[in-house]
Amino acid sequence: MSQPVDIAIIGFGFMGATHASVYRLLPAARVVAIVDPRLEHTRAAIAARQWEIPVFPDYASAAANCKFSAVDICLPTDLHGDVARRAFADGRHVFCEKPIALTLDAAREMIAAAQGAQRQLMIGHCIRFWPEYAELKRLVDSGAQGRLLSLSMSRRTGRPGYTAGNWVNQPGRCLGAALDLHIHDTDFLSHLLGTPRAVVSQGIEDETGWSSITTQYHFGDLLVSAEAAWNYPPKWGFQMRFAAVFERAVLDFDSRNTPSLTLTVGDSSPAPVTVPQTPGALGGYYHELAYFVDCVRRDVPVTISTGEQATESLRVVLAEIESAQMKKPVHLNP
Repeated sequence: MSQPVDIAIIGFGFMGATHASVYRLLPAARVVAIVDPRLEHTRAAIAARQWEIPVFPDYASAAANCKFSAVDICLPTDLHGDVARRAFADGRHVFCEKPIALTLDAAREMIAAAQGAQRQLMIGHCIRFWPEYAELKRLVDSGAQGRLLSLSMSRRTGRPGYTAGNWVNQPGRCLGAALDLHIHDTDFLSHLLGTPRAVVSQGIEDETGWSSITTQYHFGDLLVSAEAAWNYPPKWGFQMRFAAVFERAVLDFDSRNTPSLTLTVGDSSPAPVTVPQTPGALGGYYHELAYFVDCVRRDVPVTISTGEQATESLRVVLAEIESAQMKKPVHLNP
């Protein structure tokens, strides 16, 4: 059996800690370094979890003191590119949190660096791996309940206040809920249906960026919409949901319900749908990182949540923002 993939996590906020928790459940992975300039805070957080992982203030010091073949970037979006390019230059594989970048040019530079180094680049669009959404894709692909007629999706929460330096509420670093939250559903729609012909969006823009956005996607006769907002009260909580109407059934998901996923077929009552559970209830985070580690170990190309796919999802979201700004449809070339 081959050795575990040694990984350095770059950034130890909410997502970095989540990823570390996943890797500790994967026998094929081993976290050998954590990089975060908040040394005292990070060491205390690691000690509280009873982990023994060295902490370094920057990538260079981690690379000088530890051997690792992959990095997991959990930094603010505007910092993704610099660290990824450096890792590729050093011959390392990269898993990078979503969105890939703030601009298409920055995203393409990351892809070019990965290709030049002949290393893997995977972006953390975890909804592609979330069990309930995977069930939706399975049902669409199988045609078991007939053709998909309509799909509505939503993602709602209070304004995030847990990021280092509150970067997520700085418009030049995030672009608001449109890019940081809503892109989850936009990316899944690309995974499920491809690129829409056009988007029509409306949104609410405030001093932190686009705090709410609603979009209609043009996929021919198929009715598709998605909305996201993080301007809810701080203690409102979090909800992600979808309703998929097929010719013979409806598949409903609501993260705040129990059961969360139901299928209603014909004249029958809604029935719970069982999906595979993950250790620690880590959902898509577990599945995406297990997939990345497996690809690196077996030296096979990443084909889900690639840099190219993430860039296309970024292109669609930027078109949605343009539509909301200009108050008109924006067409997307295939």
